Amino acid sequence: QVQLVESGGGLVQAGDSLRLSCTASGRSFSSYLMGWFRPAPGKEREFVAAISRSGGLTNYDDSVKGRFTISRDNARNTVYLQMNSLKPEDTAIYYCAADWAAGGTSTIAGGYDYWGQGTQVTVSS
Repeated sequence: QVQLVESGGGLVQAGDSLRLSCTASGRSFSSYLMGWFRPAPGKEREFVAAISRSGGLTNYDDSVKGRFTISRDNARNTVYLQMNSLKPEDTAIYYCAADWAAGGTSTIAGGYDYWGQGTQVTVSS
């Protein structure tokens, strides 16, 4: 069992940056593939980014590639999402998710085992 707590959301203007954090408690953090998701029209959870257990592999949705960076600090049990050049269409609740003992990265929300409560990101034009 692992508990995930997101932080770092807020209200910013288009072009600004935010860094989201997700801190895990419970079983070994380094055993989890970690991902970030957000709701989208017709989807409860749309893939944003994912990072492998070691941090050596990352994956991004095309809509955020080049603007967002996912990273992790296994010593701090924390995964980050650095969001630059934010756009109004990035406005959403951002959810952190953990997939136990999964290799590589995954874009499929249904495969993740644990979810945080979400943090709101609002980007004004």
